[in-house]
Amino acid sequence: MANFTRRKFLQVTGGAVAVSSLGFPAIVGAASKKVVVVGGGVGGATAAKYIRMADSSIDVTLIEPNTEYYTCFMSNEVLSGHRTMDSIKVTYEGLKGHGINVVHDTVTDIDAAGKKVMTAGGQTFAYDRCIVAPGISFANNIEGYDEAAMKSMPHAWKAGEQTVILRKQLEAMDDGGVVAIAAPPNPFRCPPGPYERACQIAMYLRAKKPKSKLIILDAKDKFSKQGLFMQAFERHHAGIVEWVSAEKGGKVTRVDAATNTLYVGDTAHKVAVANVIPAQTAGAIAIKAGLTDDKGWCPIDGRTFESTIHKNVHVIGDASVANPLPKSGYAANSEGKVAAAAVVDLLNGREPGDPALVNTCYSVVGPHDAISVAKVYDLKDGKLNAVEGSGGLTSADSSPEMRAREEEYAYSWFANIKKDSWG
Repeated sequence: MANFTRRKFLQVTGGAVAVSSLGFPAIVGAASKKVVVVGGGVGGATAAKYIRMADSSIDVTLIEPNTEYYTCFMSNEVLSGHRTMDSIKVTYEGLKGHGINVVHDTVTDIDAAGKKVMTAGGQTFAYDRCIVAPGISFANNIEGYDEAAMKSMPHAWKAGEQTVILRKQLEAMDDGGVVAIAAPPNPFRCPPGPYERACQIAMYLRAKKPKSKLIILDAKDKFSKQGLFMQAFERHHAGIVEWVSAEKGGKVTRVDAATNTLYVGDTAHKVAVANVIPAQTAGAIAIKAGLTDDKGWCPIDGRTFESTIHKNVHVIGDASVANPLPKSGYAANSEGKVAAAAVVDLLNGREPGDPALVNTCYSVVGPHDAISVAKVYDLKDGKLNAVEGSGGLTSADSSPEMRAREEEYAYSWFANIKKDSWG
């Protein structure tokens, strides 16, 4: 693995979704084993698909309330106007084609002892193994930021209606207005996301509202790919983007939605557009089902992603405690494959093998300028481990040609992961 260079890694992950099979055997037989997947985001969709691809004798039901899903990755480009909402939309028809029973309903509880999943529509689904991909919910770490405030100060951290609201606010803002992004504390979904968003919004402001500014009020003193983002702020967005660390007065503690004001202690920031991204925990159903620890996340066995709290339940994606993997879409895709392989093995009386996982996170920071971080992960001494020498980070002195190529890799990755997860 030490010879697996960053260039080779990007060639693989840019043009195709890595770790695409994990050595799945094809098994055919009479349906007798049942798996219920809760949540149809990237992790849940991937797990459901790969179970069926590996073993068509397993009856797989995926329960997801929405008939259409909008990917969080690439949704920031909707804010800049470089992408449409339709371009980040996927449906579940592809999964149905794999023989998956897709149920559009909301899971209200998981009975781990009785091996049953219950829904708001009054349905009950028995399972032998359950995979829970619940995504995130928001913690109450900012006074005044409630569901009503979210309508005027959108978080847009779950792509869809919130993305549209934020885009419309940017379009309606007067030239010369100030946009504020309140970045959350760790851990949270998509660590580079707020800073990529700043770059994307700044591209829109420079093109359409050049008198406007954007300020990032951060609950942290450092963040993912910080050096590269700071370089991008200076290279492409000088005079537009300002980042304020927690130490320098960036941690938002209170908001007044009626006046679009964010407070850092007693200091008020009244802005034209407020994008408030609160602290996060595992999705609500994971909390309801008792799958979370005292920090609000779901501890798992790194080999199988089985919950360490409830047997026969596997938790994948942003909700899981899968350190050192980040909470990202690509990590969720990889975790879905590992959980699928483990479930197929366990239901067929085999010992699950050691997992191999991969993550790449791209950020388009300027015109034909993208950056990325990439890493391979394995299991070491029973714990998930970042493989030394794998992947890497975009070089700060990489050429314009390489940066433009990374943008192409990003778009290729996006097309491939949609197909790999939902196709």
